[in-house]
This record gives sequence, structure tokens and C-alpha cells, in this order.
Amino acid sequence: MSVDLFQSPDYYHLDDLLSEEHKLVRDATREWVKREVSPIIEDAAQEAKFPKQLLSGLAEIGAFGPYIPEEYGGAGLDQISYGLIMQEIERGDSGIRSTASVQSSLVMYPIYKYGTEEQREKYLPKLANGELIGCFGLTEPNHGSNPGGMETRFKDMGDHYLLNGAKLWISNSPFADIAVVWAKNEEDRIHGLIVERGMEGFTTPETHHKWSLRASATGELIFDNVKVPKENLLPNKSGLGAPLGCLDSARYGIAWGVIGAAMDCYDTALRYAKERIQFGKPIASFQLQQKKLAEMITEITKAQFLTWRLGVLRNEGRATTAQISMAKRNNVEMAINIAREARQILGGMGITGDYSIMRHMMNLESVITYEGTHDIHLLITGLDITGIPAFK
Repeated sequence: MSVDLFQSPDYYHLDDLLSEEHKLVRDATREWVKREVSPIIEDAAQEAKFPKQLLSGLAEIGAFGPYIPEEYGGAGLDQISYGLIMQEIERGDSGIRSTASVQSSLVMYPIYKYGTEEQREKYLPKLANGELIGCFGLTEPNHGSNPGGMETRFKDMGDHYLLNGAKLWISNSPFADIAVVWAKNEEDRIHGLIVERGMEGFTTPETHHKWSLRASATGELIFDNVKVPKENLLPNKSGLGAPLGCLDSARYGIAWGVIGAAMDCYDTALRYAKERIQFGKPIASFQLQQKKLAEMITEITKAQFLTWRLGVLRNEGRATTAQISMAKRNNVEMAINIAREARQILGGMGITGDYSIMRHMMNLESVITYEGTHDIHLLITGLDITGIPAFK
């Protein structure tokens, strides 16, 4: 069992801009990751098994819906606290952060924002304490970057809705208790529905043989004439903007989360470079290795301030979808580049499970695609600055 020696880099003293609550939340999450995630995560990834025993701990540290008001079971924290929690969890593993991110931003958020008071009271407290685990159904086999083309549909049958279709690449689906599913009605309007495990015709086959997010459970959502009670419709927002609003929250969490993965790779590479002796001295003394390490800490520092400022704007209600896209795209690219450079510093040891770098690198190959691909986020920025959509 490896010992977690991680030390967080803070080259520009970002801590000075954080409140005492921010630091307490972050440090508590960091300690939990060191104690509960780091000792078991390499084996979980090698065995391609999601460590379900972590779910109760994620709930205990407030990782499920941290910004949801306390009256619904959340911690009532601000957006920077949410980001810091995601950063620390992804420092442990992207797949574990995905579970928390989906639960918070893609399940609890839409129920809180778009649901009825009855739905909030029924689901949110149990989602916050981990009694219920949720997933989010938007992506389909034929519709990824173009979610508006979805084929999943529901019909009004008088006393219930009849749901048919399929969703793909769904984190948490194999064990989720509920799914927030986006489907078109008979007028082609997109709505959210809460589908519960056990409803006849609802199945969640698991996706196997992944090289990425191996410690995360991924699957499908299949709806074969599923009868959904009418009270399970989310009534307060419809259209494509409803699920995209959830994705804004998730992408914001990713922008913070991947900094954690990058910091872990940097910290591992820095420690290794100081200890690894070649030609009679530590490889950290060679110019090319110093170049790699100096560029890593520079990019991490830039990403830290980008997300901190975005968090301030989120707290003020001023962050735009395009700003969130920019941060998600920039930070994921930053993290995956650092993982690749860090792997080179470790040489052959970098590909082994004795170190976290290759696992982070493989995980980030998923993160760079999900919640909007790298290219689509670039085009979102392009649309924002030119006013001309390039993806239509």
C-alpha cells in the first residue's frame, strides 16, 4: 500500500484569496483523499472496479451537492468551495470526482433548479447523504456533440408518460437509484424526467473494456416502454437550455478538478526528479527536466487563477457559459499535457501502477471529451467572440 506524500503547489499564494471556510473545506477533503482514496485507487483502476465503499465518505465530506441549501440536505457552500472539493477529489482520481460531479451538478442541481418542492424534499436529502445515487441521461449513441438531435422520446398516456430510447456513456448508471433523463415530448420539446430503478422496462447495462476511468462505473440507460409518473417531470425549465444549464455546473467543477490531477502529476514528477540519480546527480539538476517542471508549475498557477476568478463570477451570478467552456477546455488540456510530460520525467517507471501518472493520463483522455469535447468548447468560444456559430 503506497503512502500519499502529496504536497499542494501554491506558487502565487492563492491561499491568501481564500476564506478560512474555503481552506477548511479543501483541507478536510484532501485528508479524506489521502486516507481513503490513495491507498486503494491503483488497485481499483487495475481491476476496473468502482470502489463503492467510498460513496458514504463522499457524502460525509459534503461532496454531494455542496452548494445545495442546508434545508435540502446540502452544505450550503459557495462555488469556490465546490471547486476546491472537486480539485481535491480529482487529485485522487478523475473517476471518483466524476461520481461526485454527476451527483451534484447533473442530478441534484436540476432537481433543485427545475423541480417542484415535492421533488426537492423527496430526493435531495437522500442524494446528499448518499442514500440515493443518481445519474444523468443526455448523450445518446447517435447524438453526442449535438444533444438537440436526441431520439429518446416520451408520450402523454393520460395518467403517466411512456418513455422510449437509449442513453450512452453514463457515469454511475450501473448502480444508480435514479436517473435524470432528457427526452423530447410529442411537440419535440426537451424535458427532464426522473426515472427510478425498478421501473419496468428500465435497464442499465455496464460498459466494459475501458482504458480510461477504470475506477468509475460507466454504462447505458435503456428505456423500453417505461411508465414514468407525471409527478416525475421537472416542470420549471424545458428546452435544450435546461440540460445545458446542468452542464455549465459540471464543466465548472471539471475546470477545478483537473487542476488536482495536474498537481498530483507535478508533485510526483518533482519528487522523483530530486531523488532519481543519473550521471552522478539528481535528474532535477538537468536543464531539460527543469524546463518541464518550470512549465508545469507555470501552467498550474495560471489555471488556479482562471478557476478562482471564474468561481468569483459564479458566486456573483455573472459567469457565462462561454467563460466556463474556456476554463474547462484550457484546464483539461493543461492537465493532460502535464501528465504526459511528468510521465517522461519518470521514464519507464511512469507507466507502472507504482505511480499515479499513467492513470491520470488515461483518465484525462475521457475528461477532455466528456461534458463537451475539446473542439466543441473551442467553437463555443469562437461563437462568443464572433457571434457566428460554426457548428450549425
